Amino acid sequence: MSFQNHNERREAADAAKKAMLEKFKTKATAPVDPAVAAQKAAEAQAREEKRIAAEQKRRERVEFEKLERKLAIEAKAKAEAEAEALAAEEAERKRLADIEAEEIRAFEQKARRDLKYAARKARQK
Repeated sequence: MSFQNHNERREAADAAKKAMLEKFKTKATAPVDPAVAAQKAAEAQAREEKRIAAEQKRRERVEFEKLERKLAIEAKAKAEAEAEALAAEEAERKRLADIEAEEIRAFEQKARRDLKYAARKARQK
């Protein structure tokens, strides 16, 4: 008996589902005013054009920022190259100054040696 009761309930539920589906299918849509439809279409078109313009503007901004980053990188590389060149020039000047100072020191030492030698010779005479 219980099984038959279950089948009846299932059939009733299926019938209710079908009735809801038919009600939904046969439900009449509200009549659409052509002026309202045209206005909505125009608004949608305007929104789409605005979106396209915003997307184009965003793309231009991204391209501009990319170009700015590229120029900044190039400027930084150029500044670093100039700094390296200046450092190399300064190192070369320092190297030449050190060489010249060493030559002067060697010359002064030789002059002192010669002076001592001359003084020793003068005392021996």
